[in-house]
Amino acid sequence: MLRRCVTSVALVLIMFVSFAAHADASSALALHEGWSVQSACKLQTEGATISTTSFHPEGWYTTAVPATVLAVQVAAGTYKDLYFGTNLRDIPGTTYPVGHNFANLPMPDDSPYRCAWWYRKEFTVPTAQKGRTLWLRFGGINYRANIWVNGKRIADSTQVAGAYRTYEFDVTDAAVAGKANVVAVETFAPTEKDLGINWVDWNPCPPDKNTGLWGPVDLVSSGPVALRSPMAVAHFTDASLKQADLTVYAELHNATDKAVSGNVTGTVAGIHIEQNVELQPHEDKTVVFDPETYKQLQVKNPNVWWPYQMGTPHLETLTLKFTQGGKVSDEKSVRFGIREMTSEMTDKGYRLFRVNGKPILIRGAGWSQDMLLREEPNRLRDQFALVRDMHLNIIRLEGKLETEDFFQLADEQGILVMLGWCCCDQWEHWDKWTPENYQVAKASLESQMLRIRQHASLLVWLNGSDNPPPADVEKMYLDVESQTHWPNPTLSSASATPTTVSGKSGVKMSGPYDYVAPSYWYVDTDKHGGGYGFNTETSPGPAIPNISSLRRFLPEDATWPTTSPAWSLHNGGGGFKTLTVFDDAMKATYGTPENLSDYVRVAQAMTYNGERAMFEAYSRNKYTSTGVIQWMLNNAWPSTIWHLYDYYLDAGGGYYGTKKACEPVHVQYSYDDHSVVVVNSTYQSSPTLQVAAKVYDLQQKEVFSKESKLTLDADTSQRAIAIPDTAFSSDSKVYFVDLTLKKASGEVVSRNFYWVPSTLTTFDWAKTNYTHTPAIQHENMTELMSLPKTKVTAHVMASAEGRTVQVRLQNESKSLAFQVSVAARDAHGEDIAPVMWSDNYVSLMPGESRVLTATLPPHTPQNAVVVVSGWNIPEQTLHLSSEKAIASR
Repeated sequence: MLRRCVTSVALVLIMFVSFAAHADASSALALHEGWSVQSACKLQTEGATISTTSFHPEGWYTTAVPATVLAVQVAAGTYKDLYFGTNLRDIPGTTYPVGHNFANLPMPDDSPYRCAWWYRKEFTVPTAQKGRTLWLRFGGINYRANIWVNGKRIADSTQVAGAYRTYEFDVTDAAVAGKANVVAVETFAPTEKDLGINWVDWNPCPPDKNTGLWGPVDLVSSGPVALRSPMAVAHFTDASLKQADLTVYAELHNATDKAVSGNVTGTVAGIHIEQNVELQPHEDKTVVFDPETYKQLQVKNPNVWWPYQMGTPHLETLTLKFTQGGKVSDEKSVRFGIREMTSEMTDKGYRLFRVNGKPILIRGAGWSQDMLLREEPNRLRDQFALVRDMHLNIIRLEGKLETEDFFQLADEQGILVMLGWCCCDQWEHWDKWTPENYQVAKASLESQMLRIRQHASLLVWLNGSDNPPPADVEKMYLDVESQTHWPNPTLSSASATPTTVSGKSGVKMSGPYDYVAPSYWYVDTDKHGGGYGFNTETSPGPAIPNISSLRRFLPEDATWPTTSPAWSLHNGGGGFKTLTVFDDAMKATYGTPENLSDYVRVAQAMTYNGERAMFEAYSRNKYTSTGVIQWMLNNAWPSTIWHLYDYYLDAGGGYYGTKKACEPVHVQYSYDDHSVVVVNSTYQSSPTLQVAAKVYDLQQKEVFSKESKLTLDADTSQRAIAIPDTAFSSDSKVYFVDLTLKKASGEVVSRNFYWVPSTLTTFDWAKTNYTHTPAIQHENMTELMSLPKTKVTAHVMASAEGRTVQVRLQNESKSLAFQVSVAARDAHGEDIAPVMWSDNYVSLMPGESRVLTATLPPHTPQNAVVVVSGWNIPEQTLHLSSEKAIASR
């Protein structure tokens, strides 16, 4: 974990390559504000001078860190509206082909990021820290760096290399307490042969390749012994969960050249522990408190941490300190959960995860940071709220290893996290690895294991993504995970490819990623991406934002048709540079849109239908299906593909299709056999419930109706009604399936409405590729375009402060009101986001009414309106200020 660094002035310093991101406020000085940044190509000065107080950074950018170089320039206004249109391509050096993975290409000769970039900060070490050991800590440097403090180089670019490594340097002999000090960091962009930060085909890679200080920088003090990475691991003795055996770990480092004897003491969930420890000069040691030796760690009737859908995400506190001669040398506290993550193979060979012994059907989506790695705490909290509103239980990180705030929120809110390395660049080009790549990969994994291992929300770590690593690399990874006491399962990759080291993964990564018809998820039962097994990343394709969002990142003259360079840049990369598959399916299934409004309207219906079907198929088939990860949850910049809510946090059809499908107790239709199924995703049995199913033809003539009663066991799915084939045998090309689930009291538990083709899509399975399975014959639902115009009356009521709104919809016509949506907008017509409606994109049969509710965000303007629109209704604008107030409760 440690290596000695000898500087050019023969100053010997100790460098931790891994650490926990937890330091008590009394011992840490956040070096956040007041940094200066400049290109080395504009300087003729060396680090020995830049890192002194006599140097004046005139004409430099000013910034706070974390901040990549390009993020600094954008904040300074050098590049404006970077995410609008094709502005990104106006940055010098952005000459690589659109849609190509820039991580695999060299930095262009004319790029300003071929140069090194300096980060410089002056800071004062508090006088109270005199006599203590001072550690300069870096949470993320991309990619290489020379680091100087007060004119002395403490590390060079051979020692500091790796985007996902973390560092601590002993700067006790370089920094001066009570006086001004200077740290200067010369950063270098990753090359195509480095283990950098990669955006694959999700979005463009920023022109600087995320160069710079992308993690926090802190000055941390300790006594002679530093304590890092405290962790408590739980194991339940049996399924009753009445006893949890805790094991406590921490990493110690003796910063002196003398032997040290002292005590590690602390409390874990209120339980006192203490152990005498001896450390040799400069020794690293892992201290362990095991429950056999420390019987008090055999905890009776513990407060257990659960994912939010399974129980309460209860957190405990672990505090440890090292004392010597009655003086505290170092102290750390972390929050942790008493929980146990395990996995196993089912009898069908699929990976099944358990939390505290209970099986869990994984339903989640893939996460992306902002493309410039900018941190926005309020935005982060908003996104976690959106995840829970959709009833998802996990977020997957492919690379993009997030901040401490992210993991703390996941712990607190009971959202699981699946994480690991990224695909598609040097990280998986193992045949091209250099000895340095191997060492950086090892150090990077060690850094991340020790940084995050204590978090309750972590379910599994993936040592590869699209491919498993070769045997020597996988063994190295597993050795690091063992040495750092990683407490959770690991997988060799996100794919089904077995390895000679760990065997079969039990998961699949077989796509699709582009559009497939809803029936795909049901009719594929054994070869591709259908609703069986554990699909680690898959999607029904593009996710077209609403018009309000499109106009925020597309020039007006580029919004229609969807083939402009601006549209193309905001599509995906690789095999997803165009929307051809999605657009062709739209034309064949629904008809050719005549304008942007038509296009977006149909796109929302397609994504609603697609996301709903995907999640419902996996839910129906549990535990033949064990998990599904939608690719993706969100976007790094405004995009037309792979999200459940767009870059501006606006939720469209895909969001509400997902929310519908993942309801805690849910009624749904099966495309393969016409069955009506009720899914109980809770861990309690249900009361007696009544299911009603009605089928209508295009003219809304009822052709089938049946009711049934049932009681569901916890965490199960059950077929309730079989709709016969004859219900779909008339001349109608489209049918409507209306499902309702009620309690005995009449309270509606779940309702669901489908538009179903008389003939399902015929798939060309032999031509399946990694993007999708093409259609031989698309389903035909073009008759939906000729639905009669209907009248829906709408009334809105708002609470006194205007934050809580209710919209009552009433279909007063004799025809179906199809795909009716509501949106809160400001005076300029822009959607207000995030807004989490209780339901949306609803369909109303003649005479039917529905009440939709939402809480508007704090930034909602006083003149906000609610706009009601739909497939075959005129748009209505409702002014909040002119309607009645909701009665206070």
